Formats: sequence, C-alpha cells, structure tokens
Amino acid sequence: MLVYEPDLRTRWRIPLYLQPVSAGFPSPADDYLEGRVDLNRYLIKHPAATFFVRVTGDSMIAAGIHPGDLLVVDRAIPPTSGRIVIAVIHGELTVKRIRYQGDRLYLVPENPKYSMISIDPDMELHVWGVVTNVIHPL
Repeated sequence: MLVYEPDLRTRWRIPLYLQPVSAGFPSPADDYLEGRVDLNRYLIKHPAATFFVRVTGDSMIAAGIHPGDLLVVDRAIPPTSGRIVIAVIHGELTVKRIRYQGDRLYLVPENPKYSMISIDPDMELHVWGVVTNVIHPL
C-alpha cells in the first residue's frame, strides 16, 4: 500500500447542483446551482489525523474497495467493531473489517477467497486508522 498525506492547501470549489441525479427514470434537468463543494471539507473531518492509502489486492471487494482505490483514513475515529481499518500486522499494512467477539479480536476480509485473521494476544497489531471514504474510478 502507498500512504499519502492530504494537501490541505488545495482549495477546489466544485459546483454542487441542488437537483439530485436520478439513478432510475431520468428527471428534467434543473440548471440551479446550490453552491460549491470543497472536497477536502467533505472527505476530511480531522485534517491533522487523516491520510490516504492506495489499495492493492481484492480482499475487501464486497465492501466496495477495489484494487487501485484511494482510501481516506482517519486516525481520530475509534476502531470499533464493524469498522474498516488500516492495520499493521507482522509488519505489513492491510485493510480489513475489525470485529470484536467477546475477548477475541479478528480482522475480517470481505471476499470469501480469504480467511479472517484471529489476533492472538502475543501478536503485534497496530491499527493506523478507520477508513471513512473510498475513491475509485468507474
């Protein structure tokens, strides 16, 4: 995985249309602009605690995370059960869903080709942060 820091100096004000786009039957176009969106403000809640990671592999495909995607990761959010996290296990970065079951901790993939990882007390695990957004091309 490649890790990036956000460049918060960039201020792209992109038009935001008031009329939502229909994914079903098309509705008439509405030329009304609601305003502009700064994607940094939309995607990054805690700038000092946020970084980006580029994904390799397909272990999280069912969660909508594909190879080549860019993940927005926030270190200020607690890694509670059910969240998708970036973790370091055995010195390697991985993206998995964290699951607490009783006194056990698991890193769970979202692809049936992969097995969940049971974290034993003697294993070294560091959670770098919680994934808040996925950016991928169509």
